[in-house]
Amino acid sequence: MNDECALAQDDAPSPRPRGCLFALSQPPLMLFLAVIGFLLLLGAVHDLFLL
Repeated sequence: MNDECALAQDDAPSPRPRGCLFALSQPPLMLFLAVIGFLLLLGAVHDLFLL
């Protein structure tokens, strides 16, 4: 089969495959998720105690 999208033998994946949680270990993503979580927490505290 001569398919352009198929991986050739030299284009094999790296010897250490990355797991599904690799993206969550990246600092920019964790910083973004921490900011979103803080904003949700701030809104919940505002709703519970100040309204």
